[in-house]
Amino acid sequence: MKHSAIGSLVSLACVTLMSSYVQADDLRVLPESRDKIPSALYADLLRQAEAAIQRRTESLEKIKTVDEARQWQRQRREMFLRILGPLPERSPLNARVVGTLRGDDYRVEKVVYESHPGHHITGALYVPEGKGPFPAVLVPCGHSFNGKAADAYQRVSILMAKNGIAALCYDPIGQGERYQTYAGGQGLGAGYKGSPSSVKQLERIALRPNFNPVEEHTLIGIGSILVGLNTATYRVWDGMRTIDYLASRPDIDPKRIGCTGNSGGGTLTAYLMALDDRIACGAPGCAITSFRRLLQTAGPQDAEQNLYSQLAMGLDEADFLHLRTPKPTVLLAGTRDTTFDIVGTWEVFREAKRFYARFEHPERVDLVEADAPHGFTPQLRVGAVRWMRRWLLGKDDAITEPDFKVWTNEDLYCTPKGQVMLLPGEKSVFDFNRERDVDLAKRRAAVWKTTPTGKLIEQVRTVVGVRPLKDLPPLRHRLVDTVKRDGYVIDKMVLSGESGVELPALAFVPPDASGEAYLYLHGEGKQTDSAPGGPIEAIVRRGHVVLAVDLRGQGELYRRHPRDWGGSLFGPNCQEFFLAYLLGKSLVGQWTEDALGAGRFLASYRSKDTPRKLHLVGIGAAGVPALHAAALERQFASVTLRRSLRAWAEVLRAPTVGNLLPLTVHAALETYDLPDLVRVLGDTVKVVDPLDLLKSRP
Repeated sequence: MKHSAIGSLVSLACVTLMSSYVQADDLRVLPESRDKIPSALYADLLRQAEAAIQRRTESLEKIKTVDEARQWQRQRREMFLRILGPLPERSPLNARVVGTLRGDDYRVEKVVYESHPGHHITGALYVPEGKGPFPAVLVPCGHSFNGKAADAYQRVSILMAKNGIAALCYDPIGQGERYQTYAGGQGLGAGYKGSPSSVKQLERIALRPNFNPVEEHTLIGIGSILVGLNTATYRVWDGMRTIDYLASRPDIDPKRIGCTGNSGGGTLTAYLMALDDRIACGAPGCAITSFRRLLQTAGPQDAEQNLYSQLAMGLDEADFLHLRTPKPTVLLAGTRDTTFDIVGTWEVFREAKRFYARFEHPERVDLVEADAPHGFTPQLRVGAVRWMRRWLLGKDDAITEPDFKVWTNEDLYCTPKGQVMLLPGEKSVFDFNRERDVDLAKRRAAVWKTTPTGKLIEQVRTVVGVRPLKDLPPLRHRLVDTVKRDGYVIDKMVLSGESGVELPALAFVPPDASGEAYLYLHGEGKQTDSAPGGPIEAIVRRGHVVLAVDLRGQGELYRRHPRDWGGSLFGPNCQEFFLAYLLGKSLVGQWTEDALGAGRFLASYRSKDTPRKLHLVGIGAAGVPALHAAALERQFASVTLRRSLRAWAEVLRAPTVGNLLPLTVHAALETYDLPDLVRVLGDTVKVVDPLDLLKSRP
């Protein structure tokens, strides 16, 4: 991030801290004991998730025949593909072997091929000695900085080759030689926060990344979400094209393809084995647990592991096994895995056993559990190779893993400088998201020119997930206290509605409350501009009532999830965002409903003449929901946006700027962008000092 941007953020933080310090005892609405209570927003979403999971369970229990099971498979495959968004057309792989390494009884071919035109995959193909065609196993990597060169992924690949099975381990985007953004020789970027062992690992990588793999995958996800895709869309396509490459080789048997990976690679194994019928044998490792247990323990993971609306549609982790039944699948798990809970893994396994039994093949699904933490440990590597030998070679024997040499990062480089982005004309997934938006923008422009505004607004309402105001239950209020100030009073209150989420609010009321009313929403919380002499007081002294509200998950309602992996990069409410995303909801939509309900409440609060004329102010992260509230329901005479996001299209042009995840809406750019709503509002909207992402990007 540029120094000027850092300075501005530091100044803003200092002002906020000073304001909070001065007003902490004065304007806090909720008791301090509430600080120890988990996020009410997360708890509400968790209740909704539990209800969705229960509905799926009840539907699954109705399946009694093979025909019903096959119908379940068809429905969920269609769901899965619809969730991922459109997959690209197949293009030439332009595959090349760029080097060969010799092991004692195998060789490593360093390969490069294109999943999209101008977008390269780097991989290491471990080939047994002897004459093929060999069965082959795809090895997607987990979140290792050095991708295919990570010790565990080399060892499982070498063990495969030593036991008669070729193995192709390839770099995912954001790892190994495929970082989509990097810091060059200047050290780690501002976004990176890693352990000493990670830093030591990075010292061996040619170009150091700005972000760790989880972070880069999620930054990719932010833009992908806006254009109706997912990081998983790109990763699934990479895997399918990798199978295309294996199938194109004369020394590989295309009818004997397996797939195994660990952690994030285990998730990709699950996705690929569910969608690509060419995978005859699957072994996902340290990735499969029931969503019920995942949400109760670690919480949602990075962007590729959260598929839009999958819980609402009834797609749970076990369905990735059900979709391939009765093809052989083994779950690899660690007893002490603190990310993917072992209790949930056994729940999935038991459910899969029953589903496979519908097809009269319960023996084709199994579980290998090692008394070990998260990771592709030796026991799990051996378990994967034994499973592949059983089903791809017809050999059911007890092989073991001896000690052997592994290769260095540099040994396995497939590109001249160790990074594909240094290849001439290379395209990143950020480029693909931008190109998709260019196409979508043309379609949007044509639709907005020819479609009645009312119909367009209803389409926006559907995309963002906001009910009409008439369908929203009125907010109730509970007065907590009243604070007297020079020339006005502040009513401290709690607003509550149907969800059980309580919104703390401050009503600033002048002696004569007959003036107009302002709903004041600040992304930093209701207290930010409430100090004496501040912006809110200036409005009150003109004779107007001001209601400052904490939207759900903001201000006093913000609680950092105990397993929050997003830090400050993705903004507050990272876990809440993804839990809502799994349910087919957006935080923007929920915040917009909060704003609409609060506005309706304010119109009559302490008013002799009902309804009052309403105005809306949205600042920072509250600007986007404020804009939606004003455009969807014309209840506000004016709306003022300060330091608010100008356009989602700018997010795609500055994809590494932080704190934007909660402001995204799935597939929004297929229908509209924020400037479309500004144009609808016309002269009633005033945009002040909009957020300039291009100046803020790293």
